Amino acid sequence: MPNRLFSGVARALVGCSLALAAVGSAQVAGDGTHMGWSAYGGAEDGSQYSALKQINRANVKSLRQVWSVPTGDARLYAFNPLVIGETMYVLAQDYSVVALHAATGAQIWAHPLKPKTPLVTNRGLSYWQSADGKDRRLILAVDNHLEEIDAATGKSITSFGKDGLVDLREGLGRDVQRLTLVQSYNPGRVFHDVIIFGSATNEEYDSGPGDIRAFDIRTGRPAWTFHTIPHPGEFGYDTWPKDAWKTVGGANAWSGMALDEKRGIVYVPTASPKYNFYGGNRAGNNLFGDSLLALDANTGKLLWHFQMVHHDIWDYDNPNTPMLATVKHNGKLVDIVAQTSKTGYLWVFDRVTGKPLWPVEERAVPKSPMAGEVTSPTQPVPTKPVPFARQTFTSKDLSPYLEPEEHERLKKQIDSARNEGLFTPPSTDDTVEMPGNNGGANFGGTAIDPAHGYLYVVSKDLPAMLKLQLPPAAPAGNTAEARGAAVYANTCSLCHGINREGKLPVIPTLVDIHSRLSETQIRETVRYGKGMMPSFGSLPPAQVDDLMKFLKNPGLPMTQTTTTASSTADPKTLRYRSGFGFMFAESGLPVIAPPWTTITAYDLNTGDVQWKAPLGDVPELAEKGITGTGSHFPKVAPVVTAGGLIFTGTRDRKVRALDASNGKVLWEAEVPSAIEGMPAIYQVAGKQYVVFCVSARATTRTHAVPGHPASVDPVHGSYVAFALPN
Repeated sequence: MPNRLFSGVARALVGCSLALAAVGSAQVAGDGTHMGWSAYGGAEDGSQYSALKQINRANVKSLRQVWSVPTGDARLYAFNPLVIGETMYVLAQDYSVVALHAATGAQIWAHPLKPKTPLVTNRGLSYWQSADGKDRRLILAVDNHLEEIDAATGKSITSFGKDGLVDLREGLGRDVQRLTLVQSYNPGRVFHDVIIFGSATNEEYDSGPGDIRAFDIRTGRPAWTFHTIPHPGEFGYDTWPKDAWKTVGGANAWSGMALDEKRGIVYVPTASPKYNFYGGNRAGNNLFGDSLLALDANTGKLLWHFQMVHHDIWDYDNPNTPMLATVKHNGKLVDIVAQTSKTGYLWVFDRVTGKPLWPVEERAVPKSPMAGEVTSPTQPVPTKPVPFARQTFTSKDLSPYLEPEEHERLKKQIDSARNEGLFTPPSTDDTVEMPGNNGGANFGGTAIDPAHGYLYVVSKDLPAMLKLQLPPAAPAGNTAEARGAAVYANTCSLCHGINREGKLPVIPTLVDIHSRLSETQIRETVRYGKGMMPSFGSLPPAQVDDLMKFLKNPGLPMTQTTTTASSTADPKTLRYRSGFGFMFAESGLPVIAPPWTTITAYDLNTGDVQWKAPLGDVPELAEKGITGTGSHFPKVAPVVTAGGLIFTGTRDRKVRALDASNGKVLWEAEVPSAIEGMPAIYQVAGKQYVVFCVSARATTRTHAVPGHPASVDPVHGSYVAFALPN
């Protein structure tokens, strides 16, 4: 069905849009919203903007490190520090929330979270205080539970929920014990006395639903729920099979939300339904997957929506916080919301009505050849602005840094693959996907100057090669090892190979895995996932036991007997799978020609690109004099300032300040490890600071090539702050 752009509530709000349109510029300059760093992304609007300008184009070259605080462990943190007054809150020391003096880095208190699982909101915290300022709380998720901490003392608030916890697995209408991943790794948004939270579901067929929920901050009681997979009687229910709300998962909001506090509207970007690459079990356009939702923050009622991808079978999530700004469009001030995507498209809407600022066309796309798969005949395409990422990839685009034999092998593979553009449906043949399911925009990669309407997006070009397969045949038998082989065939073999050989440097081998990891570590990885590996927490304990025995004693090899199901098979029961298919060379670099990472500046008043530049370098190439390639596989987030600067980090162990008017590097500094995440910009006693989270174990390569020093002796993480000399 076509996108539904308007609802009755949205129409009712149109009349007030012009009256409020002029608020944008005044808000940025006058009410202090962007003068500190009191929420993830700077403020509850998530704009990644600072109105501070003590550090500016003229003096940024004098920026110096003023303090550094180690995390105290080798865990991978990608945290956006929170600053309230003179206190900074970070995640460190074996998943402890730590309060620091923001001007010196001196520790004030530490609260050990003691998670039983690797599930921690590791990208930021939410902060709330009562009207009189006496009750001050930090809010985060741990082990699929919401938890609150007294911001002054670091002690748990046990009056919240049940003994200080709210179980996020409850209230979703699914078996709680089978929901192993519900919480988001990003913090929620605080509106009055509720916390609005999204989720990061599993990547498998039996994932949980991506409901958007609000909880009372004082009590933990549910305030409202919006079903992203509609229930009977709800709008969008007819875009799914009738019982999908009971069985299908995903359509979740893992990337971050934006809050228009004056209007009481929360903007929620959603991800793909599950499974990512085959949708025979979920015929229809699948609202509200891959959509931008405008919800009443008081009630959760849908005001308007726009779906960017119908019936997504490419994992083309909306991976960034929506950006709010005021622009001049056709001679009138318009409050807008802008959304970047993995596809490389930038979508811009009137944030009151949901109407696109520029026309959107429904264009014909290829039909899936898979039995049981019913793809949408069209997909929406914005006519403006132009994409920020490359959307095609052929053998002519291969990297000049490939070895000749590898170049020839890849050329043959690409030339023989299905390759019909951005929406080429995956099949049992090799299928090119570009910019890829981990390309385009990602994790906090967009910032905006809300007063002037200038948007900046970090993007990577990372082609993927998808190929749908059915599980291979495991050796017959009823021993634990044979049963474990069947489990491996169904859940692991697609990525790690039927003989556990992996696909270096992207996917590690599982041969002799017990010599590298303890059984406890292996079990945790299977249950909760790690890095690019999804969670398989729905596996019954007995099957996990059998899998452990198989990995220790694999016995006979498996065989790939078939890749195609019988023509009479029920598509609702088929379990085709594909690996993510990231195309890396043996060197660990992308196979596509650089630039691999870029930053693009748009003027949303006109919809035009102002400039585009590579972001970062690859140290191994820079040592040979090859620069301007862009870094690769970044999950970095820019922050733009009123001083005319963009602060960001990259995988080349550098932090940089760019000129926001042209993208030129005005300042850079080397840090101990790679950057992953978003800096915070704040002021204490009249002095402006910029702090970065330097990621432990983050290497300069996407996946450590065997023998790479970073994989042998990982650097611990730290928080590093910079300021101008006194």
